[in-house]
Amino acid sequence: MADGGTTPSAVAAVREGRLWDRLMAMGRIGGFATEEGHEGVNRPCLSPLDREARRVLIGWAEAAGASVAVDPAANLFLRWEGADPSLPAVLTGSHMDSQPQGGRFDGIYGVLAGLEAIEALSAAGVRPRRAIEVVAWTNEEGGRFAPGCTGSMSFTGFKPMSAFDDITDAEGIRYADALAEQHAEEADLPRRPLGYVPHAYVEAHIEQGPLLEAEAKDIGVVTGIQGSRWFTVTVEGRTDHAGTTPLARRKDAVQDALRAITALNALMHDPADVLRFTVGSITTEPGTSNSVARKVVFTIDFRHLDEMALRARGDAIAGVVQAAMRSCTARVHERFTAMPVDFGPTVPDAVARAAAAQGLTALRLPSGAFHDAQFLVPVCPTGMIFIPCRSGVSHHPSEYAEPRACANGARVLTQTLLELADG
Repeated sequence: MADGGTTPSAVAAVREGRLWDRLMAMGRIGGFATEEGHEGVNRPCLSPLDREARRVLIGWAEAAGASVAVDPAANLFLRWEGADPSLPAVLTGSHMDSQPQGGRFDGIYGVLAGLEAIEALSAAGVRPRRAIEVVAWTNEEGGRFAPGCTGSMSFTGFKPMSAFDDITDAEGIRYADALAEQHAEEADLPRRPLGYVPHAYVEAHIEQGPLLEAEAKDIGVVTGIQGSRWFTVTVEGRTDHAGTTPLARRKDAVQDALRAITALNALMHDPADVLRFTVGSITTEPGTSNSVARKVVFTIDFRHLDEMALRARGDAIAGVVQAAMRSCTARVHERFTAMPVDFGPTVPDAVARAAAAQGLTALRLPSGAFHDAQFLVPVCPTGMIFIPCRSGVSHHPSEYAEPRACANGARVLTQTLLELADG
């Protein structure tokens, strides 16, 4: 069992160089270089690259004395046993998959910071009352299979695993089939049941925003996560010859899609700049320069910290799109919804105490991005630790966090986990 004397020794055992070397090693699995000299990562979930990275992580974890298991959703768990194995574990971690043009820190930092905490506990000879488990959640990003967070949603029961079976990637591969392949390739790993109630959950992550850097703060004490609503809009018209068909006779899907997006921009206008509205993908058919488009599909990512605003403006989207149609028809499909969550005091206060004990400056802030932590809130006390990232850039090869910032976050995580695990 840890005490006031062993906590500093465990925190001091966090090794910045080891954590950094492992981040760089993971960055080479699916890594690529851009013309501008940035080092990016493309590591889709449930892929050979994903499995390669998991095997490397498993090797490090087993060498540190952790046990390994996977659940039916392919979530990977690394367990550092506590003094009383009957007690619910404290859970930490994040994800290992990346965006197609992703960086070297998003997600994987939280997994490796959790492993570094286990390494530090082992080196310091600290055994808390409760086990500490590091989890690598399946498919957080949604870069291959959308929506993301399918692993954590399955774990917590937010949605049943079967809800994701028929999602397909760009090559038409079903999520259920990719998951089955993952399990077949990892048949040697011990299995565990899906889901349990942790004592608490803490996720370390780069901020993916500019506030910590701008305010020269070392640690972000995350208070909650804003809500998200994702939509797919399909506008259908008719293909005609671009040179011979008068404008008045056209059913041009592109023009009506533009009218819809313009109207949506008006709906989402927010002078306070709190609301987040993004049209991130637009596809057209037939997609040739000399044909009028018969079909346009575009996506909407709408986020807000306030549940009433998220509901009211989100519910208005379909009507605004329909009213914007001049010659075409439109369908609006909501494909993902997650209401805003508040983390409450338990974990954020522990994070704040850990930062203060180490002489680090901290800022309380909500998360604009959604994370697996969002789906743990109904299950157990939950929180997140943010570290600064350069210029707030993420989901891009230029994403970067300083080695010192990574180590600071791992030390705060280690102390937070020890406090929770002895609670």
